[in-house]
Amino acid sequence: MAYKEDEYLLLSGIQHFAFCRRQWALIHIGQVWAENRLTAEGELVHKNAHKNDYVEKRAGIMTVRALKIASPQLGISGQCDVVEFLPTEQEEIGIHLPKHRGLWQVNPVEYKRGKDKDDGSDMLQLCCEVLCLEEMLACHIDAADLFYHELMRRRRIEITDTLRLAAKNTLLEMHGYFSRGIIPKVKPSKRCSSCSLKDYCLPSLLKRSNVAEYYQDMLGMVKNEKVAKHIVRNVRRCIFVLGRRKYSSLEKSRKGSTAAPSQFRKHSLFWV
Repeated sequence: MAYKEDEYLLLSGIQHFAFCRRQWALIHIGQVWAENRLTAEGELVHKNAHKNDYVEKRAGIMTVRALKIASPQLGISGQCDVVEFLPTEQEEIGIHLPKHRGLWQVNPVEYKRGKDKDDGSDMLQLCCEVLCLEEMLACHIDAADLFYHELMRRRRIEITDTLRLAAKNTLLEMHGYFSRGIIPKVKPSKRCSSCSLKDYCLPSLLKRSNVAEYYQDMLGMVKNEKVAKHIVRNVRRCIFVLGRRKYSSLEKSRKGSTAAPSQFRKHSLFWV
């Protein structure tokens, strides 16, 4: 299955999705964005990586910055921070480049602001870049690099079948949310404090129960069964009376009559 171009998702969004599904949905579905210190530092790191938007060849290695990539099969598009082309003699991993002799091994490098994350979001994003490059260049890439600015060193990542499958399944889930326009609820955690969208997400409100759960919890606190039944009966009566008053006021304004039809008593809107 190939996606249409208007169905493409931003490749970089998979990192937001792995960090927090609600954050990703607010950004890519709700079109909400806010900056904080962490996002500003990350933007600066990527600007430095992309500032020389040209092909550079040094010590036999050809380096391309801000390379545009896409995958119709996965329905994503974006750009690689850096893609290195290393000379190789292995035909199974090498590709031919126009105006350049010999075979070249493809090695994408993704730049990150901080340190390695436990959620695997960096590896998922890097794997998506690899899948796009493999589809575009008809090659096989068995490993790629993550460069962490805070540590000032690279980490070599093996692109295993397990990682590929995880990336594809995550993208399918993202497309499902995006096509239906759903902004999911999530369980608040410590990570919410570092999120730039916490003022829009309002994670504290997600902890609150809905009316039905609150109602059941309150009844559960009442150990006496007779008292619980009495509470239920009074609540129903209050809902009925309030609903009847509202209905009567509407009838007065429309017909000048104070009578309510008998069907009103059985209407599901006024019973719990």
